Amino acid sequence: MSESPPTTPVCYRHPGRETYVRCTRCDRPICPDCMRDASVGHQCPECVNEGRRSVRPARTAFGGGAAGRHGYVTKALIALNVLFMVLSIASDRGGDAAVGGSGFGGLMGGSTPLTNWGSVLGLAVFPDGTLGGIADGQWYRLVTAMFLHYGVIHLLLNMWALWVLGRSLEANLGRARFAALYLIAGLGGNVAAYLFSAQNSATAGASTAVFGLFAALIIIERKLGRDISQVIPILVINLVFTLTVPGISIPGHLGGLAVGAAMALVLAYAPRGRRTLVQVGGAAVILLILLALVLFRTAQLLG
Repeated sequence: MSESPPTTPVCYRHPGRETYVRCTRCDRPICPDCMRDASVGHQCPECVNEGRRSVRPARTAFGGGAAGRHGYVTKALIALNVLFMVLSIASDRGGDAAVGGSGFGGLMGGSTPLTNWGSVLGLAVFPDGTLGGIADGQWYRLVTAMFLHYGVIHLLLNMWALWVLGRSLEANLGRARFAALYLIAGLGGNVAAYLFSAQNSATAGASTAVFGLFAALIIIERKLGRDISQVIPILVINLVFTLTVPGISIPGHLGGLAVGAAMALVLAYAPRGRRTLVQVGGAAVILLILLALVLFRTAQLLG
């Protein structure tokens, strides 16, 4: 009896394709389309996926994901601020804020209907006789104000600072922790502006969050044992501008600085064993304190 000729192996995922290559993990035949480079030989897609599930994702020193190094949150925040600037310009409908403000062709200062709607405002009587402001229930202003700007120069200065500071912090903290830092610092600055500014004065800008990022960068870099000598002079210069240039919200900037520092301390010094729990709990405590301050100021204005 004659022996039957040996059959050529076929890919286990594509039975119509002959191959002599086998997966180095499961030894099943795989065609060129199914080959995945491995440290030794090739692996099939299923073994590659199984290997990925067994590998713990890389984390930063503060518990965040390594995807933060791409700066997606920083870029998204900048895009959101630019979008609000475009909407602010569009809301003016040909008024004196042709490019979002007044002075220097509309590049600086001034307000638009959108900034009037979303800026930090304690309590004021509008021309039509109606009340408005945070004390009147418009709490959204504490959030929207950090995305609105008085003119393009105001926007560009803050976005440059966000780009420089944000990428470094996001890479070290991860996306979620950086986003929490930014939003809580911005909220803290707006709460401070609500507390200490005149009830009928309006303030807006990402500066509240940016000052929080300055404080956070110093704390995070110090925790990592890095040199912060180049950061401190820049912060000092910004503080001098804050205290000497008219029209800048001193409470907003200093409040953002303080709350950003508090949030950064929580993120940087949470014990490793219960890091995420402590970080979330610390953020919750900060938010509760800010809520209590808002309620206090509201009662004060309505009392």
